[in-house]
Amino acid sequence: MASRIDKRELFEKTPVVKAIAIMAIPSIISQLISLIYNTVDAVFIGGVGNPYMVAAISVSFTVFMMTIALSNLFGVGGGSLVARLSGRHEDAAAGSVSAFSFWGALTVSLIYAILVGLFLEPLLRFLGASDDTVGFAMDYTFFVVVLGVVPTVLSLTLSHLLRNVGYSTQASIGLSGGGILNIFLDWLFITRVFPREEAVKAAALATLLSNAVSCLYLLAVTFVLTKKTALALDPRALRGLRKQDVKELFRVGIPSAILSGLFDVGNVALNKLASLHGDLELAAMGIVMKAERLPNAINIGICLGSLPIVAYNFASGDHGRMHSVMRTMRRLGLGVAILSVGLIELFVRPLIGVFLSTSVSAAAGAAATVAFAVTFLSIRCIASPVQFLNYYTSYCMQAMGDGRDTLLHAVARTLVIYIPLMYLLDRLMGVNGLAWALPVGEALGAVVAALLMRRWLKGHTKNLSAAT
Repeated sequence: MASRIDKRELFEKTPVVKAIAIMAIPSIISQLISLIYNTVDAVFIGGVGNPYMVAAISVSFTVFMMTIALSNLFGVGGGSLVARLSGRHEDAAAGSVSAFSFWGALTVSLIYAILVGLFLEPLLRFLGASDDTVGFAMDYTFFVVVLGVVPTVLSLTLSHLLRNVGYSTQASIGLSGGGILNIFLDWLFITRVFPREEAVKAAALATLLSNAVSCLYLLAVTFVLTKKTALALDPRALRGLRKQDVKELFRVGIPSAILSGLFDVGNVALNKLASLHGDLELAAMGIVMKAERLPNAINIGICLGSLPIVAYNFASGDHGRMHSVMRTMRRLGLGVAILSVGLIELFVRPLIGVFLSTSVSAAAGAAATVAFAVTFLSIRCIASPVQFLNYYTSYCMQAMGDGRDTLLHAVARTLVIYIPLMYLLDRLMGVNGLAWALPVGEALGAVVAALLMRRWLKGHTKNLSAAT
């Protein structure tokens, strides 16, 4: 019981900056380690000097990113609801919701694995894989998605649930530990165990094993904490599940999943358009999408760590504290994003050089790929501040249970603005237009986001001026 009281103290009374630091720093660390191990995949594979391997990873990454959507369905939807129920001191209902989130994530991820396995090659062809890249893409997707999607989705779902009852550090250790293991296994498999021509398969196997270990750790931690928190894994807890709680979970979870899914749809469109220009342009865009993730990782960590505090105080009625949390996270995120733009612009060429070696037999193709990537990253990094504002708004609306506006924002941002801009600017400016579509689209999306959240806050909370 003491543990629950301590966590309520954190959500209710701990100074805002300290509370955000306690919750957000572990989330930022886990996001950065996740970024590092995903980057290490690309760095080790890029060190082979084969741009077709890099392009294949770009295609496979799109299929893998759907796991984020599946985990958000139950992790963000269930986690934010658990935090709101805790804010209303409805612990039994929170336990039923967490059990439903766990078993739902297990079921849906298993179905996804089967479907991808059945249609693996045609799916990758549709996403832009060519004759030169499809074999590598199939190797990577088979291990990471077909075999690995269940532990990946469960790890992410459990981390969301743990974070939303105040155990951000434990969630971070689970994800970060898997990331560190993946880095070691990448080095071991790619440089010591597998031949260079099987670097993609080696990286995929490393990711599969590390995600499985992470899942086992988080399962063990969650099982122990079911005795101290409102969380539950026992399927018998489903007997107390209320229809209104299922509706609330999906009201946030479905828009959150669609938001991630639409991000994936945007990447599909980007990869397909880039592949029409050539495999080297596709590989360059894949490198850029890795390199630009540093500010995004930090800012998503800030949002993930702050979301439970926003949700708890929204439900408890302490809207003044909620607005203070939102204002602080907004300032932190914008500061990180602006600093990141400056650093990327200063060091863009050496940053890209980390991902693809040009001192190999295929040096001409690698050099051309690096040149494309430098140009693309110099343009796309400009989007970082407005991109954060889109993240910030989306996470805050999810925390407050505003699924409708989360969905509206996601659809407007990706389907109405970003994807049409890609096609338009590609036609007008060529391949560089694909890069310019991101900063322009994110800026317009941020305007939509601000209008939607202001309307929600005006109708559902007190002290609107404190948040704007």
